[in-house]
Amino acid sequence: MTPDHARWISSFLDAQAAELGASDNTRLAYGRDLKAFSEYIERKKLTFDDLDRADIEAYLVDCDVQGLAPSTRARRLSSIKQLYRFSYEEGWRKDNPALKIRGPGQMKSLPKTLSEDQVEALLGAAREVGRTDADRLRNTCLMELLYATGMRVSELVSLPVSAARGDPQLLLIRGKGDKDRLVPLSTEARSALYDWLQHRDAAEDTARIEKGIKPSAFLFPSSSASGHLTRHRFYAIIKDIAVVAGVAPNDVTPHRLRHAFATHLLAHGADLRSIQALLGHADLATTEIYTHVLEERLRELVFTHHPLAEKE
Repeated sequence: MTPDHARWISSFLDAQAAELGASDNTRLAYGRDLKAFSEYIERKKLTFDDLDRADIEAYLVDCDVQGLAPSTRARRLSSIKQLYRFSYEEGWRKDNPALKIRGPGQMKSLPKTLSEDQVEALLGAAREVGRTDADRLRNTCLMELLYATGMRVSELVSLPVSAARGDPQLLLIRGKGDKDRLVPLSTEARSALYDWLQHRDAAEDTARIEKGIKPSAFLFPSSSASGHLTRHRFYAIIKDIAVVAGVAPNDVTPHRLRHAFATHLLAHGADLRSIQALLGHADLATTEIYTHVLEERLRELVFTHHPLAEKE
């Protein structure tokens, strides 16, 4: 990447963090998309400050030729649009060549979820997976909290231990854009949290006394660079739990448990506004997709079990 391109991208990402409160994950995604765009236009002997709309459209065609999904192409165009809006506001360019470019149409797919029986099996298996008692207590707490709250995986693994003190009935979660929300905890989640905290605090006290190690600020501490359990490690843990639970590992991800949380609430009578608040969605339209998931499951139920369907 040329120094000029690196400066553009770096300045843009810094502004996203400082002015809009963009998360690390969001900035990393922007960075990857813009790096790919930079590599393409450098091969074409172009630069960020001299290309035009046709050049950006040619890049999108190239992405299509590579077989990239419409969602990926739409995300890359969004990153480019954000970059050029920023460059225009900063006075680096007198125009915005990406302004009127329309992205590829995206098919709206329903989120894949898990049945209540599958979730029950996963929660039971979490109590068995792990080499030590500490691992099993941590895994049980992770799974119970995830299903009880519908948290994003990044919110879960980075939870501060201070949020879990005092046997809370409500958990304070800091979500996207540093927006806080309160989510109630089930009895099972509170019990799992209490058991894990007892073990965690004892281990932290021992490490402090014997090795002078400063206590962690996180509920799920680890030796990673972030100081807490990483998303990648939790993905590996949840796959192991799926195997023990007898659920296909490819069907189980932290995000599908989030979908299960919302879908099961809706199936049991919760209203969309409440689910929106619990999930931390900024727009109700994002939450409304769960009504389609429920409709699809009800349709499948009728087609599978209705007497007339059976006759057909």
